[in-house]
Amino acid sequence: MKSYSEHLVFNTKKRREYINITGDVEKALAKSGINEGLILVSAMHITAGVYVNDAESGLIADIDEWADKLAPFGPDYRHHRTGEDNGDAHLKNLLIGHQVTLPVTEGKIDFGPWQQVYYAEFDGRRRKRVVIKIIGE
Repeated sequence: MKSYSEHLVFNTKKRREYINITGDVEKALAKSGINEGLILVSAMHITAGVYVNDAESGLIADIDEWADKLAPFGPDYRHHRTGEDNGDAHLKNLLIGHQVTLPVTEGKIDFGPWQQVYYAEFDGRRRKRVVIKIIGE
């Protein structure tokens, strides 16, 4: 078995953004030379997430609205007593999840119809990272 690691770096322009990273993950898989195995894609920050879903703008807006309803920006979160203002971003990370595992079959990500990999930024405008770890043969 062999492994391959790569990091993606983001400097988002807005506090909250949803970035399709499917192409980046596919490029990492091609570099890895792994034909059968698994890919772990994980946000390396507690105010961001990674998820798999459809790359449709209406759905992305629905996901954003849903997360904001459950963890709205601005309320007096206890976390804000530390001087931060991103309590909502920490909760959104828990809603979306911070990582996904993807199957690799015959050198390709074994996606279902319409599936894409997204990086969800909830407290951006600064340097953030995602790790891609690929293991297999």
